[in-house]
Amino acid sequence: MNNPMKVLFTAALFALPVAAFAHIGADEGAHHVTGFMQGFIHPLTGLDHLFAMTLVGVWSAMNTQKWWLAPLSFASLLLVGALIGMTGLVVPATEHIVAASLLVLGLMVAMQLKLSASTGAVLVGAFALFHGLAHGAELSHSFVALSGMVVATALLHIGGLALGYAMLAAKRSVWWPRVIGASSALLGVGLLSCFFA
Repeated sequence: MNNPMKVLFTAALFALPVAAFAHIGADEGAHHVTGFMQGFIHPLTGLDHLFAMTLVGVWSAMNTQKWWLAPLSFASLLLVGALIGMTGLVVPATEHIVAASLLVLGLMVAMQLKLSASTGAVLVGAFALFHGLAHGAELSHSFVALSGMVVATALLHIGGLALGYAMLAAKRSVWWPRVIGASSALLGVGLLSCFFA
């Protein structure tokens, strides 16, 4: 591997899982989120949450007429999970399931998997519960921070929906869903490999 670009790409690929964690597990809960803007920014600072929330919108736009159902399910169950996390309850393997969600959601987008709107909503909702648990432990019982996180989640879903509809409109861009979905799946595999290494 004499090519410097290949070396840089490989190094970045191996560093990606470390950059993904923006919640409990990365800093062992050492930082606490208390304000609206901190709550708003919190889901944007971890690639795992950023990818998952955006891909829910992308998949919904490209694969179901009830485009609102999966994002609504994700945001609602993220809120439930965060409220549970704020109580201090720790659920084993939360981070593993968050990582697995990237793999599954990535494959759903890459393969443009056709599921019924309700099946998709149940699946992403289950993942959202664990994303909420991962965030909720750091919200320091701040409902202001929680509201910021939910607003950011909704905006990421809207951004994903816009991206999904844009890719549908540009029918010649069949590779974009595959690239975006595969990137998420690869990140999920990288995170899972960290747990089982």
